[in-house]
Amino acid sequence: MTLITSIADAPDLTADDYLVIGVATCFFRDDDGVHQVKVIEPIPSSALEALIKGIPTSYEIAAATTLGAAIDGDAPQIPASFPSDCQLSSEFAYRCIASARTYKRRTEAQVHIPQGTTYTSFNYSTDRKRILNADRVVTKDDNVKQHAYTHQKL
Repeated sequence: MTLITSIADAPDLTADDYLVIGVATCFFRDDDGVHQVKVIEPIPSSALEALIKGIPTSYEIAAATTLGAAIDGDAPQIPASFPSDCQLSSEFAYRCIASARTYKRRTEAQVHIPQGTTYTSFNYSTDRKRILNADRVVTKDDNVKQHAYTHQKL
């Protein structure tokens, strides 16, 4: 599977398409414990609408920009209003293109943060820690319990 890495690979989008990029507080687990990191990632329209309604989130700040401003060729551009200690999310360009498509489909979501502005009034909380490298281990306890007669003919 080929990953989309530039706007040229997405013929349905232009450099002027609306996009929201946010800074989220995430956590990374290693042998020394759990460490906090700030990650820059695009916010899709459905997530933004939920965040604006006040659900607790790990996002501190969000900036409304354009796809062309976020991805200049293959080089991601970080808004000047973001903290300097942030790192880009994995597959940043690919996720920006996917997120821009959500705003193109749902244009009414663009009114929450006008283009060129930032938004900081999120209900910021890290009570539910978002761990980036979490491994999901499936055990027998995860199985759905069935009645003894489920597979019997009655």
